[in-house]
Amino acid sequence: MASDHPGVLGPLLAGPPASDLPVPEVVLRIAAGRPVRPVWLNQLGGVTCEIVGDDGHWFVKWAPANSGLDLAAEAARLAWAAAYAPVPRVLDQGADTAGSWLVTAGLPGETAASDRWKREPGLAVTAIGEGLRALHEALPVAECPFSWSAADRLASAHACARQDLLDPARWHPDHRHLDVDEALGLLADVPDADVLVVCHGDSCAPNTLVGEDGRCTGHVDLGRLGVADRWADLAIATWSTVWNYGPGWEGRLLDAYGVRPDPDRTRYYRLLWDLTP
Repeated sequence: MASDHPGVLGPLLAGPPASDLPVPEVVLRIAAGRPVRPVWLNQLGGVTCEIVGDDGHWFVKWAPANSGLDLAAEAARLAWAAAYAPVPRVLDQGADTAGSWLVTAGLPGETAASDRWKREPGLAVTAIGEGLRALHEALPVAECPFSWSAADRLASAHACARQDLLDPARWHPDHRHLDVDEALGLLADVPDADVLVVCHGDSCAPNTLVGEDGRCTGHVDLGRLGVADRWADLAIATWSTVWNYGPGWEGRLLDAYGVRPDPDRTRYYRLLWDLTP
């Protein structure tokens, strides 16, 4: 699942698709006659479908060609992280002229952004905070081959700016008063890292799974996973509570994670989020 905030990707929000969304042909082939339903549509036209069989359930992420979504990179990150944390097990990954796909085994639990957990935001937010802390503690920084550092992301933002791909009108309202040069100027002063961890990379509510007992059961959508300051994740996780549950839940998530608020790093990483894919 992709983040539900538009950022640099465009004005459309990710979320559950319309009931009549066509299922990509390759997904139907993978389903081989088993029931299949689209469960998530992202900003770039990528769709996640669930396949249900007598012996379990699977998810297929499909990305249209030239969308910029790199499912091979996500497969590599999942394969690495699976040795340490509850993330989807990769079953298949491939591409053709129409697009690319990633098949993973289902995990227990339900997205923290489901209607059920939106009715119990306190439990959901606590699960997100505790789950994120557990993920950060489980993934070994020294052995991680992937980076999500502010420096790398800032270089990407500058590359997007040179190609005229940054549009402040698509940013969060908190940032739309800035022009591109102003935003890049603010981002030039990278804060010192608080604690380096292996970040999720898209730590919004839809990407945390919650079990019947209200505890985190796993994490999905790790296409940006890499080493970075933990506030790169925390800034987005807390922001996502506002998008999904309304104001007033950010402190509870930080309490569940076990950290005090850091307004400066939070502001920095939220702005960086808007400028980087």
